[in-house]
Amino acid sequence: MYTLGISCYYHDSAACLLHDGKVIAAVEEERFSRIKFDDDFPIKAITWCLKEANISIKEIDNIAFYDKPLLKFERLLDNYIAVAPRGLFSFLDVIPKWIHKRLWIKSEIKKHLNDFSGEIIFPEHHLSHAAHAFFTSPFEESAFLTVDGVGEWSTTAFGVANNNEIKLDSDIRWPHSLGLFYSAFTYFLGFKVNEGEYKLMGLSSYGKPKFHDLILNELIDVKNDGSIKMNMKFFAYTYDKVMTNKNFSELFGISPRKHDSKVEQTHFDIAASAQSVLEEILLKMCNHVYQKTNMKNLCLGGGVALNGVANNRILTDGPFENLHIPPSPGDAGSAVGCAQYLYYCHLKKQRKFLEQYEQIKNNIYSGPSFNNIEIKSFLDKNNINYEFLETEQLLKNTAKLISEKNIVGWFQNKMEWGPRALGNRSILADPRHADMKDILNEKIKHRESFRPFAPSIMEEYVSEYFEIDVSSPYMLLVAKVKNPEIIPAVTHVDQTGRLQSVSKHVNPLYYNLINKFFDITGIPVLINTSMNVMGEPIVNTPQQAHNMILKTDMDYIVLGNYMVKRD
Repeated sequence: MYTLGISCYYHDSAACLLHDGKVIAAVEEERFSRIKFDDDFPIKAITWCLKEANISIKEIDNIAFYDKPLLKFERLLDNYIAVAPRGLFSFLDVIPKWIHKRLWIKSEIKKHLNDFSGEIIFPEHHLSHAAHAFFTSPFEESAFLTVDGVGEWSTTAFGVANNNEIKLDSDIRWPHSLGLFYSAFTYFLGFKVNEGEYKLMGLSSYGKPKFHDLILNELIDVKNDGSIKMNMKFFAYTYDKVMTNKNFSELFGISPRKHDSKVEQTHFDIAASAQSVLEEILLKMCNHVYQKTNMKNLCLGGGVALNGVANNRILTDGPFENLHIPPSPGDAGSAVGCAQYLYYCHLKKQRKFLEQYEQIKNNIYSGPSFNNIEIKSFLDKNNINYEFLETEQLLKNTAKLISEKNIVGWFQNKMEWGPRALGNRSILADPRHADMKDILNEKIKHRESFRPFAPSIMEEYVSEYFEIDVSSPYMLLVAKVKNPEIIPAVTHVDQTGRLQSVSKHVNPLYYNLINKFFDITGIPVLINTSMNVMGEPIVNTPQQAHNMILKTDMDYIVLGNYMVKRD
Protein backbone atom coordinates (compact mmCIF):
# COMPACT_ATOMS: atom_id res chain seq x y z
CA MET A 1 0.00 0.00 0.00
CA TYR A 2 1.30 3.45 -0.96
CA THR A 3 0.26 6.46 1.11
CA LEU A 4 1.09 10.05 0.18
CA GLY A 5 1.29 12.83 2.79
CA ILE A 6 1.14 16.53 1.86
CA SER A 7 1.85 19.71 3.81
CA CYS A 8 1.56 23.15 2.19
CA TYR A 9 0.04 26.65 2.01
CA TYR A 10 1.45 27.91 5.30
CA HIS A 11 5.22 27.43 5.29
CA ASP A 12 7.70 24.63 4.64
CA SER A 13 5.57 22.64 2.17
CA ALA A 14 6.64 19.02 1.77
CA ALA A 15 5.63 15.58 0.56
CA CYS A 16 6.14 12.09 1.93
CA LEU A 17 5.53 8.63 0.51
CA LEU A 18 4.93 5.59 2.70
CA HIS A 19 4.99 1.98 1.55
CA ASP A 20 3.12 -0.26 3.99
CA GLY A 21 3.67 2.37 6.67
CA LYS A 22 7.41 2.81 6.12
CA VAL A 23 8.84 6.13 4.88
CA ILE A 24 10.51 5.53 1.52
CA ALA A 25 10.70 9.15 0.35
CA ALA A 26 10.25 12.53 2.05
CA VAL A 27 11.46 15.94 0.95
CA GLU A 28 10.64 19.65 1.25
CA GLU A 29 9.50 21.55 -1.83
CA GLU A 30 12.15 24.23 -1.26
CA ARG A 31 14.91 21.77 -2.15
CA PHE A 32 13.61 21.73 -5.74
CA SER A 33 12.08 25.21 -6.14
CA ARG A 34 15.09 26.87 -4.42
CA ILE A 35 12.66 29.19 -2.61
CA LYS A 36 13.46 28.98 1.07
CA PHE A 37 10.47 27.98 3.20
CA ASP A 38 8.40 27.56 0.01
CA ASP A 39 4.71 27.20 0.93
CA ASP A 40 3.29 26.34 -2.50
CA PHE A 41 1.67 23.03 -3.45
CA PRO A 42 4.62 20.56 -3.36
CA ILE A 43 4.25 19.18 -6.87
CA LYS A 44 8.01 18.94 -7.40
CA ALA A 45 8.45 17.06 -4.13
CA ILE A 46 5.56 14.72 -4.98
CA THR A 47 6.97 14.08 -8.46
CA TRP A 48 10.33 13.17 -6.96
CA CYS A 49 8.71 10.85 -4.38
CA LEU A 50 6.89 8.95 -7.15
CA LYS A 51 10.05 8.73 -9.23
CA GLU A 52 12.05 7.50 -6.24
CA ALA A 53 9.52 4.70 -5.66
CA ASN A 54 9.25 4.03 -9.42
CA ILE A 55 5.47 4.23 -9.36
CA SER A 56 2.79 6.38 -10.99
CA ILE A 57 0.09 8.39 -9.24
CA LYS A 58 -2.38 5.64 -10.16
CA GLU A 59 -0.60 3.34 -7.71
CA ILE A 60 -1.16 5.68 -4.76
CA ASP A 61 -3.88 4.14 -2.59
CA ASN A 62 -4.68 7.15 -0.43
CA ILE A 63 -3.59 10.70 0.39
CA ALA A 64 -3.52 12.66 3.64
CA PHE A 65 -3.37 16.44 3.97
CA TYR A 66 -1.85 17.74 7.19
CA ASP A 67 -4.78 19.79 8.53
CA LYS A 68 -8.45 20.66 8.01
CA PRO A 69 -8.71 23.67 5.64
CA LEU A 70 -12.42 24.28 6.29
CA LEU A 71 -11.87 24.46 10.03
CA LYS A 72 -8.89 26.79 9.56
CA PHE A 73 -10.98 29.01 7.25
CA GLU A 74 -13.70 29.13 9.90
CA ARG A 75 -11.15 30.36 12.42
CA LEU A 76 -9.91 33.04 10.02
CA LEU A 77 -13.42 34.37 9.38
CA ASP A 78 -14.35 34.32 13.07
CA ASN A 79 -11.15 36.13 13.91
CA TYR A 80 -11.65 38.89 11.32
CA ILE A 81 -15.21 39.44 12.52
CA ALA A 82 -14.00 39.65 16.12
CA VAL A 83 -11.28 42.25 15.42
CA ALA A 84 -13.17 44.29 12.77
CA PRO A 85 -12.65 46.88 11.49
CA ARG A 86 -8.94 46.73 12.33
CA GLY A 87 -8.19 43.65 10.26
CA LEU A 88 -9.50 44.96 6.94
CA PHE A 89 -6.17 45.10 5.08
CA SER A 90 -5.14 41.70 6.38
CA PHE A 91 -8.58 40.34 5.44
CA LEU A 92 -8.27 41.66 1.87
CA ASP A 93 -4.84 40.05 1.56
CA VAL A 94 -5.57 36.66 3.13
CA ILE A 95 -9.15 35.71 2.31
CA PRO A 96 -8.88 35.87 -1.53
CA LYS A 97 -6.00 33.37 -1.35
CA TRP A 98 -8.26 31.01 0.55
CA ILE A 99 -11.31 31.47 -1.64
CA HIS A 100 -9.37 30.93 -4.86
CA LYS A 101 -7.05 28.10 -3.81
CA ARG A 102 -6.34 27.13 -0.20
CA LEU A 103 -9.91 26.20 0.68
CA TRP A 104 -10.25 23.69 -2.14
CA ILE A 105 -7.50 21.23 -1.28
CA LYS A 106 -9.26 18.20 -2.78
CA SER A 107 -9.64 20.04 -6.06
CA GLU A 108 -6.00 21.18 -5.92
CA ILE A 109 -4.82 17.63 -5.32
CA LYS A 110 -6.91 16.26 -8.18
CA LYS A 111 -5.81 19.10 -10.47
CA HIS A 112 -2.12 18.39 -9.86
CA LEU A 113 -2.54 14.60 -9.56
CA ASN A 114 -5.36 13.96 -12.01
CA ASP A 115 -4.87 10.19 -12.22
CA PHE A 116 -5.45 9.73 -8.49
CA SER A 117 -8.77 8.08 -7.59
CA GLY A 118 -8.31 6.97 -3.97
CA GLU A 119 -9.39 8.36 -0.61
CA ILE A 120 -8.22 11.76 0.70
CA ILE A 121 -8.37 12.46 4.43
CA PHE A 122 -7.70 15.58 6.51
CA PRO A 123 -6.43 14.89 10.06
CA GLU A 124 -6.42 17.82 12.44
CA HIS A 125 -3.19 19.83 12.45
CA HIS A 126 -2.07 18.75 15.92
CA LEU A 127 -2.94 15.12 15.22
CA SER A 128 -0.51 15.25 12.30
CA HIS A 129 2.16 16.69 14.61
CA ALA A 130 1.41 14.05 17.24
CA ALA A 131 1.51 11.21 14.69
CA HIS A 132 4.91 12.29 13.38
CA ALA A 133 6.26 12.56 16.92
CA PHE A 134 4.89 9.18 18.05
CA PHE A 135 5.33 6.96 14.99
CA THR A 136 8.99 7.97 14.62
CA SER A 137 9.59 7.08 18.28
CA PRO A 138 10.65 3.71 19.76
CA PHE A 139 7.77 3.80 22.26
CA GLU A 140 4.81 1.41 22.28
CA GLU A 141 2.88 3.97 24.31
CA SER A 142 3.56 7.57 25.17
CA ALA A 143 2.16 10.90 26.19
CA PHE A 144 2.54 13.60 23.58
CA LEU A 145 2.67 17.38 23.65
CA THR A 146 2.44 19.47 20.47
CA VAL A 147 3.19 23.19 20.58
CA ASP A 148 3.24 25.56 17.60
CA GLY A 149 1.80 28.82 16.27
CA VAL A 150 -1.69 27.65 15.37
CA GLY A 151 -3.34 24.83 13.48
CA GLU A 152 -7.07 25.13 12.89
CA TRP A 153 -8.05 26.50 16.31
CA SER A 154 -5.54 24.71 18.53
CA THR A 155 -2.15 26.17 19.39
CA THR A 156 -1.10 23.52 21.92
CA ALA A 157 -2.44 20.02 22.51
CA PHE A 158 -1.64 16.95 24.56
CA GLY A 159 -2.85 13.39 24.81
CA VAL A 160 -1.88 9.73 24.75
CA ALA A 161 -0.71 7.50 21.91
CA ASN A 162 -0.78 3.72 22.06
CA ASN A 163 -0.01 1.29 19.23
CA ASN A 164 -2.17 2.67 16.39
CA GLU A 165 -4.33 5.06 18.39
CA ILE A 166 -3.75 8.75 19.08
CA LYS A 167 -6.15 10.60 21.35
CA LEU A 168 -6.11 14.36 21.94
CA ASP A 169 -7.14 15.06 25.55
CA SER A 170 -6.98 18.83 25.80
CA ASP A 171 -5.79 21.91 23.95
CA ILE A 172 -5.16 25.66 24.13
CA ARG A 173 -6.90 27.73 21.48
CA TRP A 174 -6.35 30.78 19.29
CA PRO A 175 -5.29 33.50 19.86
CA HIS A 176 -3.43 32.26 22.94
CA SER A 177 -0.33 30.61 21.53
CA LEU A 178 3.09 29.90 22.99
CA GLY A 179 4.48 29.56 19.47
CA LEU A 180 3.12 32.98 18.44
CA PHE A 181 4.35 34.44 21.74
CA TYR A 182 7.89 33.42 20.75
CA SER A 183 7.34 34.52 17.15
CA ALA A 184 6.27 37.95 18.39
CA PHE A 185 9.70 38.39 19.97
CA THR A 186 11.29 36.99 16.82
CA TYR A 187 9.60 39.75 14.82
CA PHE A 188 10.31 42.45 17.41
CA LEU A 189 14.02 41.65 17.40
CA GLY A 190 14.31 41.95 13.63
CA PHE A 191 13.94 38.39 12.32
CA LYS A 192 11.36 36.82 10.02
CA VAL A 193 8.51 34.91 11.64
CA ASN A 194 8.52 31.16 10.92
CA GLU A 195 12.15 31.52 9.81
CA GLY A 196 14.09 33.35 12.51
CA GLU A 197 12.98 31.69 15.75
CA TYR A 198 16.23 29.71 15.92
CA LYS A 199 18.12 33.00 15.59
CA LEU A 200 16.25 34.31 18.62
CA MET A 201 17.31 31.18 20.51
CA GLY A 202 20.96 31.81 19.59
CA LEU A 203 20.66 35.50 20.45
CA SER A 204 19.23 34.74 23.91
CA SER A 205 22.53 33.29 25.15
CA TYR A 206 24.16 36.73 25.00
CA GLY A 207 21.70 38.37 27.40
CA LYS A 208 20.23 38.23 30.88
CA PRO A 209 16.50 37.62 31.48
CA LYS A 210 15.98 41.11 32.88
CA PHE A 211 12.47 41.37 31.43
CA HIS A 212 11.27 37.96 32.65
CA ASP A 213 8.93 39.33 35.31
CA LEU A 214 7.72 42.15 33.08
CA ILE A 215 6.69 39.64 30.43
CA LEU A 216 4.81 37.48 32.93
CA ASN A 217 3.15 40.48 34.55
CA GLU A 218 2.08 42.25 31.36
CA LEU A 219 2.15 40.01 28.28
CA ILE A 220 1.11 36.51 29.26
CA ASP A 221 -0.82 34.96 32.14
CA VAL A 222 0.50 31.50 32.99
CA LYS A 223 -1.34 29.02 35.22
CA ASN A 224 0.30 26.21 37.19
CA ASP A 225 -0.81 23.66 34.58
CA GLY A 226 0.97 25.58 31.80
CA SER A 227 -2.21 26.94 30.25
CA ILE A 228 -1.76 30.50 29.01
CA LYS A 229 -3.75 33.59 28.21
CA MET A 230 -2.04 36.35 26.24
CA ASN A 231 -2.77 40.02 26.75
CA MET A 232 -3.85 40.88 23.21
CA LYS A 233 -3.48 44.58 23.99
CA PHE A 234 0.20 44.15 23.04
CA PHE A 235 -0.07 41.87 19.98
CA ALA A 236 -1.14 42.65 16.41
CA TYR A 237 -1.18 39.23 14.73
CA THR A 238 -4.96 38.87 14.94
CA TYR A 239 -5.51 41.89 12.70
CA ASP A 240 -2.24 42.80 10.97
CA LYS A 241 0.72 41.30 9.10
CA VAL A 242 3.05 42.28 11.93
CA MET A 243 3.21 40.51 15.30
CA THR A 244 3.38 43.38 17.81
CA ASN A 245 1.95 46.88 18.14
CA LYS A 246 3.00 50.20 19.67
CA ASN A 247 1.98 49.07 23.16
CA PHE A 248 4.55 46.27 22.93
CA SER A 249 7.23 48.77 21.88
CA GLU A 250 6.32 51.18 24.68
CA LEU A 251 6.49 48.36 27.21
CA PHE A 252 10.13 47.64 26.33
CA GLY A 253 11.01 51.25 25.56
CA ILE A 254 12.32 50.59 22.04
CA SER A 255 10.96 50.25 18.49
CA PRO A 256 11.08 46.90 16.64
CA ARG A 257 14.63 46.30 15.43
CA LYS A 258 15.21 46.55 11.69
CA HIS A 259 16.76 43.37 10.37
CA ASP A 260 19.96 45.06 9.18
CA SER A 261 20.53 47.27 12.24
CA LYS A 262 23.01 46.66 15.04
CA VAL A 263 22.01 44.26 17.81
CA GLU A 264 22.22 46.06 21.17
CA GLN A 265 22.46 44.66 24.69
CA THR A 266 18.75 45.39 25.22
CA HIS A 267 17.94 43.06 22.32
CA PHE A 268 20.07 40.33 23.88
CA ASP A 269 18.28 40.76 27.22
CA ILE A 270 14.81 40.73 25.65
CA ALA A 271 15.71 37.53 23.78
CA ALA A 272 17.02 35.93 26.98
CA SER A 273 13.81 36.88 28.77
CA ALA A 274 11.55 35.45 26.07
CA GLN A 275 13.57 32.22 26.04
CA SER A 276 13.39 31.98 29.83
CA VAL A 277 9.62 32.40 29.86
CA LEU A 278 9.21 29.86 27.04
CA GLU A 279 11.17 27.24 28.99
CA GLU A 280 9.25 27.96 32.19
CA ILE A 281 5.89 27.51 30.46
CA LEU A 282 6.95 24.34 28.64
CA LEU A 283 8.10 22.77 31.92
CA LYS A 284 4.75 23.57 33.52
CA MET A 285 2.98 22.04 30.52
CA CYS A 286 5.09 18.89 30.76
CA ASN A 287 4.43 18.53 34.48
CA HIS A 288 0.70 18.82 33.82
CA VAL A 289 0.81 16.26 31.00
CA TYR A 290 2.75 13.87 33.24
CA GLN A 291 0.20 14.21 36.05
CA LYS A 292 -2.72 13.66 33.68
CA THR A 293 -1.32 10.73 31.68
CA ASN A 294 0.90 8.84 34.16
CA MET A 295 3.22 8.00 31.26
CA LYS A 296 7.00 7.67 31.47
CA ASN A 297 7.55 8.60 27.81
CA LEU A 298 6.91 11.94 26.11
CA CYS A 299 6.81 12.67 22.38
CA LEU A 300 7.21 16.35 21.60
CA GLY A 301 6.00 17.88 18.32
CA GLY A 302 5.15 21.17 16.64
CA GLY A 303 7.45 23.98 15.58
CA VAL A 304 8.34 24.94 19.17
CA ALA A 305 10.03 21.52 19.49
CA LEU A 306 12.83 22.90 17.29
CA ASN A 307 13.98 24.92 20.31
CA GLY A 308 16.91 22.75 21.42
CA VAL A 309 17.59 24.77 24.58
CA ALA A 310 14.04 24.25 25.83
CA ASN A 311 14.14 20.60 24.78
CA ASN A 312 17.16 19.97 26.98
CA ARG A 313 15.41 21.64 29.91
CA ILE A 314 12.46 19.29 29.41
CA LEU A 315 14.86 16.33 29.31
CA THR A 316 16.87 17.31 32.39
CA ASP A 317 14.30 19.15 34.56
CA GLY A 318 11.04 17.61 33.38
CA PRO A 319 9.25 14.62 34.94
CA PHE A 320 9.43 12.16 32.02
CA GLU A 321 11.98 9.34 31.90
CA ASN A 322 12.27 9.37 28.11
CA LEU A 323 11.87 12.11 25.52
CA HIS A 324 11.50 11.75 21.75
CA ILE A 325 11.43 14.58 19.22
CA PRO A 326 11.16 13.77 15.49
CA PRO A 327 13.77 15.14 13.06
CA SER A 328 11.28 17.59 11.54
CA PRO A 329 8.74 18.50 14.24
CA GLY A 330 7.35 21.54 12.38
CA ASP A 331 4.85 21.74 9.53
CA ALA A 332 7.09 20.04 6.95
CA GLY A 333 7.26 17.01 9.21
CA SER A 334 3.48 16.86 9.23
CA ALA A 335 3.62 15.57 5.65
CA VAL A 336 5.03 12.41 7.23
CA GLY A 337 2.76 12.69 10.25
CA CYS A 338 -0.53 12.91 8.35
CA ALA A 339 0.48 9.96 6.14
CA GLN A 340 1.34 7.92 9.24
CA TYR A 341 -1.95 8.94 10.84
CA LEU A 342 -3.83 7.74 7.76
CA TYR A 343 -2.04 4.39 7.68
CA TYR A 344 -1.97 3.53 11.38
CA CYS A 345 -4.94 5.38 12.90
CA HIS A 346 -7.44 5.79 10.06
CA LEU A 347 -6.85 2.38 8.46
CA LYS A 348 -5.97 0.71 11.80
CA LYS A 349 -2.86 -0.99 10.44
CA GLN A 350 -0.67 -2.74 12.98
CA ARG A 351 2.42 -0.75 13.86
CA LYS A 352 5.72 -2.31 12.79
CA PHE A 353 8.78 -1.56 14.89
CA LEU A 354 12.17 -1.26 13.21
CA GLU A 355 15.44 -1.93 14.98
CA GLN A 356 16.58 1.21 16.85
CA TYR A 357 19.27 2.38 14.46
CA GLU A 358 17.31 1.39 11.37
CA GLN A 359 14.43 3.48 12.70
CA ILE A 360 16.68 6.52 13.16
CA LYS A 361 18.20 6.04 9.71
CA ASN A 362 14.74 5.74 8.16
CA ASN A 363 13.65 8.93 9.93
CA ILE A 364 16.58 10.97 8.59
CA TYR A 365 17.86 9.90 5.19
CA SER A 366 14.88 9.91 2.85
CA GLY A 367 15.70 12.53 0.20
CA PRO A 368 17.33 12.61 -3.27
CA SER A 369 20.73 11.02 -3.89
CA PHE A 370 23.29 11.05 -6.71
CA ASN A 371 25.65 8.18 -7.46
CA ASN A 372 29.27 8.43 -8.64
CA ILE A 373 28.28 8.00 -12.29
CA GLU A 374 25.91 10.98 -12.12
CA ILE A 375 28.46 13.07 -10.22
CA LYS A 376 31.26 12.26 -12.69
CA SER A 377 28.98 13.14 -15.60
CA PHE A 378 28.28 16.55 -14.08
CA LEU A 379 31.98 17.23 -13.39
CA ASP A 380 33.12 16.16 -16.86
CA LYS A 381 30.35 18.05 -18.63
CA ASN A 382 31.39 21.24 -16.87
CA ASN A 383 35.15 20.70 -17.26
CA ILE A 384 35.68 20.70 -13.51
CA ASN A 385 38.99 19.34 -12.26
CA TYR A 386 38.65 16.56 -9.71
CA GLU A 387 40.43 13.70 -8.05
CA PHE A 388 38.77 10.30 -7.70
CA LEU A 389 39.63 8.49 -4.45
CA GLU A 390 38.64 5.09 -3.14
CA THR A 391 36.53 5.40 -0.01
CA GLU A 392 39.23 4.62 2.56
CA GLN A 393 41.68 7.09 1.01
CA LEU A 394 38.92 9.65 0.57
CA LEU A 395 38.15 9.54 4.29
CA LYS A 396 41.82 9.84 5.27
CA ASN A 397 42.50 12.73 2.92
CA THR A 398 39.35 14.61 3.89
CA ALA A 399 40.01 14.22 7.61
CA LYS A 400 43.58 15.45 7.12
CA LEU A 401 42.40 18.49 5.15
CA ILE A 402 39.91 19.40 7.87
CA SER A 403 42.60 19.01 10.55
CA GLU A 404 44.70 21.53 8.58
CA LYS A 405 41.94 24.19 8.90
CA ASN A 406 40.45 23.60 5.45
CA ILE A 407 36.67 24.00 5.13
CA VAL A 408 35.17 21.06 3.27
CA GLY A 409 31.76 20.53 1.69
CA TRP A 410 30.50 16.96 2.17
CA PHE A 411 27.87 15.83 -0.37
CA GLN A 412 26.98 12.15 0.08
CA ASN A 413 24.15 9.63 -0.38
CA LYS A 414 20.54 10.51 0.50
CA MET A 415 19.64 14.05 1.52
CA GLU A 416 18.44 14.54 5.08
CA TRP A 417 14.80 15.02 6.00
CA GLY A 418 14.14 18.12 8.06
CA PRO A 419 15.79 21.50 8.57
CA ARG A 420 19.19 20.19 9.70
CA ALA A 421 22.09 18.87 7.63
CA LEU A 422 23.05 15.66 9.42
CA GLY A 423 26.19 14.58 7.60
CA ASN A 424 25.12 14.22 3.97
CA ARG A 425 24.68 17.83 2.82
CA SER A 426 27.10 19.41 5.27
CA ILE A 427 29.96 21.89 5.48
CA LEU A 428 32.62 20.49 7.81
CA ALA A 429 35.46 22.14 9.71
CA ASP A 430 37.85 21.73 12.65
CA PRO A 431 36.25 22.58 16.05
CA ARG A 432 39.61 23.13 17.82
CA HIS A 433 40.17 26.67 16.55
CA ALA A 434 38.13 29.46 18.12
CA ASP A 435 38.37 31.64 15.01
CA MET A 436 36.75 28.97 12.83
CA LYS A 437 33.28 30.11 13.92
CA ASP A 438 33.88 33.63 12.62
CA ILE A 439 35.48 32.32 9.42
CA LEU A 440 32.43 30.17 8.69
CA ASN A 441 29.92 32.92 9.52
CA GLU A 442 31.67 35.62 7.48
CA LYS A 443 33.24 33.81 4.53
CA ILE A 444 31.03 30.77 4.02
CA LYS A 445 27.53 31.22 5.45
CA HIS A 446 27.37 35.03 5.12
CA ARG A 447 25.25 35.31 8.24
CA GLU A 448 25.05 36.98 11.66
CA SER A 449 28.11 36.67 13.90
CA PHE A 450 26.11 35.55 16.94
CA ARG A 451 24.94 32.34 15.25
CA PRO A 452 26.53 29.17 16.72
CA PHE A 453 27.65 26.04 14.89
CA ALA A 454 26.77 22.48 15.75
CA PRO A 455 29.15 19.70 16.76
CA SER A 456 28.83 16.25 15.19
CA ILE A 457 30.27 13.74 17.63
CA MET A 458 30.80 9.99 17.55
CA GLU A 459 27.93 8.54 19.55
CA GLU A 460 30.05 6.72 22.14
CA TYR A 461 31.85 9.93 23.18
CA VAL A 462 28.79 12.13 23.80
CA SER A 463 28.91 11.99 27.61
CA GLU A 464 32.67 12.70 27.63
CA TYR A 465 32.24 16.03 25.88
CA PHE A 466 28.71 17.11 26.85
CA GLU A 467 26.62 17.12 30.00
CA ILE A 468 24.07 14.73 28.54
CA ASP A 469 23.66 10.96 28.74
CA VAL A 470 21.33 10.30 25.78
CA SER A 471 21.91 10.35 22.04
CA SER A 472 20.85 13.34 19.94
CA PRO A 473 20.73 12.07 16.34
CA TYR A 474 18.53 14.89 15.02
CA MET A 475 20.49 17.86 16.43
CA LEU A 476 17.55 18.92 18.62
CA LEU A 477 19.19 19.08 22.05
CA VAL A 478 21.47 21.85 23.32
CA ALA A 479 23.73 20.68 26.16
CA LYS A 480 26.60 22.10 28.22
CA VAL A 481 30.08 21.48 26.84
CA LYS A 482 32.31 19.91 29.49
CA ASN A 483 35.63 21.27 28.22
CA PRO A 484 34.93 24.29 25.99
CA GLU A 485 38.63 25.03 25.53
CA ILE A 486 39.03 21.76 23.59
CA ILE A 487 36.29 22.46 21.03
CA PRO A 488 35.82 26.27 21.17
CA ALA A 489 34.42 26.66 17.63
CA VAL A 490 31.29 24.66 18.49
CA THR A 491 30.90 26.09 21.98
CA HIS A 492 28.33 28.89 22.16
CA VAL A 493 28.79 31.94 24.37
CA ASP A 494 26.82 30.20 27.16
CA GLN A 495 29.16 27.16 27.00
CA THR A 496 26.63 24.96 25.18
CA GLY A 497 26.45 23.12 21.86
CA ARG A 498 23.55 21.85 19.72
CA LEU A 499 24.99 18.42 19.17
CA GLN A 500 24.41 15.65 16.67
CA SER A 501 25.39 12.19 17.90
CA VAL A 502 26.59 10.11 14.93
CA SER A 503 26.24 6.33 14.94
CA LYS A 504 28.24 3.94 12.78
CA HIS A 505 25.00 2.00 12.26
CA VAL A 506 23.02 5.01 10.99
CA ASN A 507 25.58 6.82 8.83
CA PRO A 508 28.75 4.72 8.61
CA LEU A 509 30.47 6.95 6.04
CA TYR A 510 30.09 10.11 8.10
CA TYR A 511 30.96 8.25 11.30
CA ASN A 512 34.14 6.90 9.73
CA LEU A 513 35.14 10.38 8.57
CA ILE A 514 34.84 11.70 12.13
CA ASN A 515 36.77 8.63 13.32
CA LYS A 516 39.61 9.41 10.89
CA PHE A 517 39.69 12.98 12.23
CA PHE A 518 39.78 11.47 15.74
CA ASP A 519 42.81 9.35 14.74
CA ILE A 520 44.66 12.49 13.62
CA THR A 521 43.64 14.95 16.36
CA GLY A 522 42.35 12.94 19.32
CA ILE A 523 39.04 14.83 19.01
CA PRO A 524 35.92 12.82 17.92
CA VAL A 525 34.06 15.99 16.90
CA LEU A 526 33.58 17.98 13.68
CA ILE A 527 31.86 21.28 13.04
CA ASN A 528 28.76 20.51 11.00
CA THR A 529 26.67 23.21 9.34
CA SER A 530 24.23 22.90 6.47
CA MET A 531 25.54 23.33 2.92
CA ASN A 532 23.87 26.59 2.00
CA VAL A 533 24.36 30.33 2.37
CA MET A 534 21.96 32.61 4.22
CA GLY A 535 18.64 32.95 2.40
CA GLU A 536 18.98 29.76 0.35
CA PRO A 537 17.77 26.20 1.01
CA ILE A 538 20.22 23.37 1.62
CA VAL A 539 21.75 22.19 -1.65
CA ASN A 540 20.07 19.32 -3.47
CA THR A 541 22.13 18.58 -6.61
CA PRO A 542 25.87 18.29 -7.44
CA GLN A 543 25.65 21.55 -9.37
CA GLN A 544 24.16 23.41 -6.41
CA ALA A 545 26.85 21.91 -4.19
CA HIS A 546 29.62 22.94 -6.58
CA ASN A 547 28.16 26.46 -6.73
CA MET A 548 28.99 26.73 -3.02
CA ILE A 549 32.70 26.51 -3.79
CA LEU A 550 32.31 29.24 -6.41
CA LYS A 551 30.49 31.80 -4.26
CA THR A 552 32.13 31.17 -0.88
CA ASP A 553 35.65 30.70 0.47
CA MET A 554 35.16 26.97 0.96
CA ASP A 555 38.44 25.12 0.24
CA TYR A 556 37.26 21.72 -1.00
CA ILE A 557 34.07 19.91 -1.81
CA VAL A 558 33.68 16.13 -1.76
CA LEU A 559 30.92 14.79 -4.04
CA GLY A 560 30.63 11.04 -3.62
CA ASN A 561 34.15 9.74 -4.22
CA TYR A 562 35.23 12.86 -6.12
CA MET A 563 37.23 15.62 -4.46
CA VAL A 564 37.22 19.11 -5.99
CA LYS A 565 39.62 21.83 -4.86
CA ARG A 566 38.69 25.49 -4.96
CA ASP A 567 40.54 27.01 -7.89
